[in-house]
Amino acid sequence: METNIYPRRGGLYKKIFFLLLLCCLIHVKALPQEVAEVTHWISANDLNSDSTNTWIAFRKDVQFKDKPRQAFTTISADTKYWLWINGKLIIFEGGLKRGPNPNDSYCDKIDLGPYLSKGNNKIAVLLWHFGKSGFSHVSSGKSGLFFHMQTETIDINSDQSWLSRIHPAYQTADNPLPNFRLAESNIRFDARNDISDWQTQTMGSLPGFSASRIVGKKGDAPWNKLIDRPIPQWKDYGVKTISFKRAAGREIDTITAILPYNMQCTPILDVLDRVGGHTIRINTDHSYAGGTNNIRAEYITKKGKQTYESLGWMNGEKLILLVPKIVKIKRLNYRETGYDSENLGKFTCSDPFYNKYWKKASRTLYVNMRDNFFDCPDRERAQWWGDVVLLMGEAFYTYSPSSHALMRKAIDELCNWQRESGVLHAPIPGNFNQELPDQMLTSIGNYGFWNYYMQTGDSIQIRKAYPAVKKYLQLWKTDETGLTELRNGDWLWGDWGENKDIRLIMAGWHYIALDAAANMAELLGQTEDVQLYRNTMVNVKNGYNRCWNGQVYRHPAHKGNADDRVQALAVIANIADSSKYGSILKCFKSQYYASPYMEKYIMEALFKMEQGNYALARTKDRFSEMVNDPERTTLYEGWGIGERGFGGGTTNHAWSGGAQIVLTEYVFGIKPLRPGYTSFAVQPQPASLSSGHLSVPTVKGNITASFKNDKKGFRLKLKVPNGSTAIVKIPSGSALFINNKAVTKTEGTADTAGYATFTLAAGDYNIRRKLPI
Repeated sequence: METNIYPRRGGLYKKIFFLLLLCCLIHVKALPQEVAEVTHWISANDLNSDSTNTWIAFRKDVQFKDKPRQAFTTISADTKYWLWINGKLIIFEGGLKRGPNPNDSYCDKIDLGPYLSKGNNKIAVLLWHFGKSGFSHVSSGKSGLFFHMQTETIDINSDQSWLSRIHPAYQTADNPLPNFRLAESNIRFDARNDISDWQTQTMGSLPGFSASRIVGKKGDAPWNKLIDRPIPQWKDYGVKTISFKRAAGREIDTITAILPYNMQCTPILDVLDRVGGHTIRINTDHSYAGGTNNIRAEYITKKGKQTYESLGWMNGEKLILLVPKIVKIKRLNYRETGYDSENLGKFTCSDPFYNKYWKKASRTLYVNMRDNFFDCPDRERAQWWGDVVLLMGEAFYTYSPSSHALMRKAIDELCNWQRESGVLHAPIPGNFNQELPDQMLTSIGNYGFWNYYMQTGDSIQIRKAYPAVKKYLQLWKTDETGLTELRNGDWLWGDWGENKDIRLIMAGWHYIALDAAANMAELLGQTEDVQLYRNTMVNVKNGYNRCWNGQVYRHPAHKGNADDRVQALAVIANIADSSKYGSILKCFKSQYYASPYMEKYIMEALFKMEQGNYALARTKDRFSEMVNDPERTTLYEGWGIGERGFGGGTTNHAWSGGAQIVLTEYVFGIKPLRPGYTSFAVQPQPASLSSGHLSVPTVKGNITASFKNDKKGFRLKLKVPNGSTAIVKIPSGSALFINNKAVTKTEGTADTAGYATFTLAAGDYNIRRKLPI
């Protein structure tokens, strides 16, 4: 009988077929990763593509059989970009200034799936290549776009299939140019050379476009490794119309529009010019500020009606346009953008001055947040770390926890730019590259890195930063008295102003940095380091106290008057004991050398000395001019403007908002006791304030507190968020009531040092205590 083997072979063939199919599926699944490896950096095929202030338009059409559900996309740009899909603006000013470290670059990651459709999709990118360095950016020297989109069916990569050209309408405006600290240039846009609808035109009809030039592969210099963007894309508040006044001149009229407040914005002009070719000069009241020229723009009209948005953001309280008489401005709009964080911290009190102060301080902080924390948004946009420490402290009590990402970015950049020698320097990223020793000590100390940990509970960030902290502190030595030796660094600053007892300023910050380093080392189990830091602290403290002359702290080398900054550092660092407070108070009542940067620490020292009335009075006196200034919505860099200020006299320096921290931590007494607000203190010192309300946005949720302090006694309303415990201390007096129930010592309270102390779990509380007569 003949045996039929074909069925068996058929089974075998089926197995082989399915194995081959499985291999193909595995290969297809792995394909995106393989394709990603050949994604290129591209630029325009033009000899001028790497020039300063170059704008390049890119186009790519993509066909999808079905609408993609997801389209995970990586975009990196040197330096900024705007992205449209099918004519809709998706990303407004993507990209971050370089860089995360001296070599690498940032990239954005976004799911573009929701913006794609079935059929043909038109992808358009406008790239802005800065082409020069500044105090907040290090130029690579080359323009470039990196684009990789991964969908379920196909990948889209930046390569020669993208068409591009230098956008002919973009130019650089003539003098005055922005000062050397700014990496951005003044933008001129000549509408006569515009490319109409280039974002949506058929690719074959795009005028002057050609195949893009490949300038590198993923990982190639000068961009090297791509680091994921650590902060959110900007918050776009939308386009808003603003009223304006037009003042006639002989040939040029001046248009002035008052913005709601000092903001980061891009002006939008609706123009009618029946001839064309006229130049409109676009300024703000901060285009010249801080003693120097800053960002401005120009627009050259075409014939007819037109709308133009100047994409390089500028800041100010006013938009100021210089317009030829023949040109009509039909409407003036603006688009406010900024860091994506909400102003959740709310404060009011019985003193109108401090209500106004808080509002201006919050506004000043926000206008100094974007790619990084700034010292100012007009003159420098630079991440000086003396400023960052205060800005971080303010942000914890005013803005939502999304601001913490900007703090992590700042910490990472400071550490990643550390020199091989161990030197930390700022501002970074940037080309200044100078060490200000006092600011570097401040950054790694209790008010900087350690405060970040206490507020967030983020031990991972401390673990990453600690090696840089340890390496830097190894550069600091002590002299034969135990006091910190003077380390000049690249700029021996100390503070703005005069009469700086620089040896003790440095020693105070060194002591505070050692304390923070010991805390970090203990957290990480580095016991030998803990002991080293604590031993050095003993020496520095002894050396500092040898400089006490019976009335004030003064180093023998200091020949001027007693330095109020030095006394404050002694108090807040716990170098000075309470027996010295009376003499130090006399110094604070007679010496006023601190700049607004250091005044926060004097205010804090006064509250720590239980001199809250004078703390509020001195702060009000010193900040009165800038707080009561009706023309400005932000706080100054110095005590005055221009020649009466420091460093050029900017009017939007957020370090002047440091009193926000003191109002929270001392007037309301709210600050974390355990990392991440597992427990927090509530120890109000209302001083001269009869009432107050505060809301603090924390990682555990909002803490809210309201108090009244008058002849009826002290009353406190408190909301403790879930997952947190409040340790409350209020002045001793007669009977204590919590939620209208009398509380005895046996129920968890203890009267110590004039305070009643008790613990409260999550919930809402009304606390009342009649004060002694």
